[in-house]
Amino acid sequence: MNKLSKGNKFMLLVELRRRGVSVDVSILASAVSFCAVKQSVRGGAQLHALLMKVGYDLSVLSGTSLISLYARCCQLENACRIFQNMPVKNTVSWTALISGYAQDNQIEPCLQVFQLMRQSACRPNDITFATIFSVCTNHALLALGKSVHGIELRMGFDLCVHVSNALISMYAKCGSIDEAQFIFARIACKDLVSWNSMIFGYSQHGLAEHCLSLLREMEQQHIVPDVISFLGILSSCRHACLVEEGRHCFKAMIRLGIKPELDHYSCMVDLLGRAGLLDEACDLIHAMSMTPNAVIWGSLLAACRMHGNILIGIHAAEHRLKLEPGCAATHVQLANLYASIDCWTDVARVRKMMKEKGLKTNTGCSWIEIGSKVYTFTAENRSKSHQVNNVLAVLDCLQYHMEYKYDVLIDGLEFDDPQHFKNMLAPHRKMHAH
Repeated sequence: MNKLSKGNKFMLLVELRRRGVSVDVSILASAVSFCAVKQSVRGGAQLHALLMKVGYDLSVLSGTSLISLYARCCQLENACRIFQNMPVKNTVSWTALISGYAQDNQIEPCLQVFQLMRQSACRPNDITFATIFSVCTNHALLALGKSVHGIELRMGFDLCVHVSNALISMYAKCGSIDEAQFIFARIACKDLVSWNSMIFGYSQHGLAEHCLSLLREMEQQHIVPDVISFLGILSSCRHACLVEEGRHCFKAMIRLGIKPELDHYSCMVDLLGRAGLLDEACDLIHAMSMTPNAVIWGSLLAACRMHGNILIGIHAAEHRLKLEPGCAATHVQLANLYASIDCWTDVARVRKMMKEKGLKTNTGCSWIEIGSKVYTFTAENRSKSHQVNNVLAVLDCLQYHMEYKYDVLIDGLEFDDPQHFKNMLAPHRKMHAH
C-alpha cells in the first residue's frame, strides 16, 4: 500500500469500506487530512459520516483532522461545531481552529480562540504563535504582536526559525524595522525565508542599499537567492530608482536560471519608467516571454503621465483597458491624455464608455493604529471621529500661513502673471472650505 499514491490510497479506503473491511481510525483521520489538503469537502464529508458511524468523529485525532478539513474548505461553522463538541482537545486542535479563522480573515474569533486556549490546559506551540504573528502582520496590529511576542519569549519559542521569520515580517510591516533587524541578527541558523523576510522588510522601508548588502552577504555565505529574494531586491531598487543595480539583479536572476515572473517584470518596468527610460520599458514589455498584465501596463502609464509622454501613455492605457475594462481610473487617465493632444472625439468616446458602464472612481482610504486601536479614514467620510474636524482646523491654519508665505514669495519675484501662480492654490482652499 505504501507504493500507492495518496489519491489511490483514498480510493482503496473507500473500496475496503464498501466491502465491509474494518479500517483503523488513524487511517480514516489520515484520509480526512488528505481531503483537507486537496480541499475536497465532498470526500471529507463522506469520511466524516463514516467516522460518525463508527463513533470516532469526536476523538482528538479525527476531530482535529475534521476541523482542518472544514476550515480549509471555508466552512468554519462546521469546524467550530466539531471543536466545541470534542470532549478532549489538544494543542493541534486549538491551533487548527485558530488557523482556520486566520486564513478566513476573521480576526476577532481568531484572537478570542487564542485567548481561550491560553486559559485552557493546552499550551500554544510554535505553529500557534506563527499564525498569530501572521494575523498581526496582515492587519498591522503592532501592540498585540508585541504582547504575544512577550508570551512567546517566556515560553521559549524564540529559537524556532519559522517563528522568528514571522516576527521579522510582523515588525517590518508594522513599521518597526529596528526590531526586525534585531531578531534577524539573533537567528543562529537562518533559512532562505529568514533572508527573504528581512529583504522585504528593508524594501518596504525604502532601504535599497540594505537589500543589496543582504544579497552580497548571501553570495558570500553561498546561499542561493530564489525568485522571492530577487522580487524584494528589484522592488527596493524600483522605489530608490537604482537603475543600474536593478538591471544587474534582473540579469543575475536569469543567469541563475530563475525565470522572471510578472511581478519581476512589473518592478523593472516601473523602475525604468520612473527613471524616464520609457522606450526601454516599452521594449521590455514587448520582449516578455508571457503576456503582460494590467499592473505592468499601469506602471508604464503612470510613468508616461509623470514624464509627459502622451503617445506611449495612450498605448499603455488602451492595453490596460483591454485587460481591465471596468477600471474607472484608467478611463479617466486615458481621457485626460487624449484631451492633452486635443483629440476630443476620443475623449468623448472614453467618457461615453464610462457612462455606459456606470463607472466611478473609488474613494481613497487610509488607516493608523493608536492605542492598540486601528482607525480608518476616507476622503468623503468625516463622521467616524469628532477629532477629524479639529485636525482639519489645524490644517486650515497651517494653510493660511503657507499661503501668506507664498504671497510674500510671489510678490518678490518677477512673474508675468503672479495672480496665475496664486490661483494654483485655489483648489486646495476650496477643498477645505466644504
